[in-house]
Amino acid sequence: MTRFTRLVGGLALAAALAAPLATSASAQTADNNQQILQGLSSVTNDDPSLTVELLRKMAQDAVAQNQPLGLNKSAIAQKLDKLAQITVQIQFALNSSIIRPESYGTLGSIADAMHHPILWNYKFVVVGNTDATGTRAYNLKLSQERADAIVQALVTLFRVSPDRLQALGLGQEALQVPGKPDDPINRRVQIFNIGTMGPMGKAWMNPQ
Repeated sequence: MTRFTRLVGGLALAAALAAPLATSASAQTADNNQQILQGLSSVTNDDPSLTVELLRKMAQDAVAQNQPLGLNKSAIAQKLDKLAQITVQIQFALNSSIIRPESYGTLGSIADAMHHPILWNYKFVVVGNTDATGTRAYNLKLSQERADAIVQALVTLFRVSPDRLQALGLGQEALQVPGKPDDPINRRVQIFNIGTMGPMGKAWMNPQ
């Protein structure tokens, strides 16, 4: 991405600074620059005990134990609701982690937000989610591959620092509409603001 592209994106996003920031996480799909910026900079309660490793283990345990899906939000979803976030629809090839061309505009808007001055020092987790069709183990694997693909695109095409991004696949373990587990609305990508690059963000780093 050229400096000019970033400048244009930054100027477009600057208009969002005049709008009030959200005070709670929202499941509404963000589909423009202002909504993306607002979602990722919304005011939430930080939870230092909440780590990518913990969420990954919770999802793996749910799959291994084949815990039944309830009508209420899962424990994983409830934990994630505490964080500043956006929900976006990224289109992939069927049963694949290949991002479809029409979704690169959305990825560009996400990158513009991450390059914006009010977010440049923050870290993010990209979370892949599926619906409940297919097996739980397959859904978990596919969602991780898709989250990895999004992070790779943000790093290689849009020059977001890899130090600011982590990928996490949750499969069907954090359904948006638990009462309709097979509904396509559950197939979505979420991006969570997990704090600054300083001490607040260190707990989210994967162990080496």
